[in-house]
Amino acid sequence: MSTPPTEYYSAERWQNWIDRVEDEDVDAEDEDSMRVFDLMQDDAAIAVAKIVSATDDDELDEEAASEKINEIGDIVFTEPDFDDEDKLFLVGSVQESLSIVLHSAMEYIHAGPAEEATIPEFVSAAADAEAEEDIESARGYLVKAGTLIIDGEELSPELGEELEYGPVAQWLNGLASLQSAMEDPEVVEEDDDAE
Repeated sequence: MSTPPTEYYSAERWQNWIDRVEDEDVDAEDEDSMRVFDLMQDDAAIAVAKIVSATDDDELDEEAASEKINEIGDIVFTEPDFDDEDKLFLVGSVQESLSIVLHSAMEYIHAGPAEEATIPEFVSAAADAEAEEDIESARGYLVKAGTLIIDGEELSPELGEELEYGPVAQWLNGLASLQSAMEDPEVVEEDDDAE
């Protein structure tokens, strides 16, 4: 593995995913061709999970962990330099999903897990807020749900089934990646063909 232990994620790693997206034929109707977007999202979420775990294990203090999370944000929110509108849209969707992962990790590191409600209650509140076009509140509820996922609680796949496509659905997708990353923080290899 070429990534040194203190470097949780690199610009080169993200760029490798962007290059792969640029090179591949992408069809939104074809699950296999969309897999690259799931992998790039999971890969970044795993890096965030490792930072949170290192903080819990006292290997990183709050300040260092925040810095590492911000570094990942700086990398993954870089605008790709290709022109394909469909691919740009899909990368943007991954970036939006990852935004909730980063914010949840930051909240967890500084404030710990939210205690005022359960994951289903936070998701329901987020959906209600989105329906009222209060997107910031919706994000806040899902950030709190994310802190509970980091703390070991489970996000049920059914919670997102009724949602229309929009920010809350995208953020829930990000939280699903975060949950997988917390459960199994193994690095995603770019040629990984695991089911």
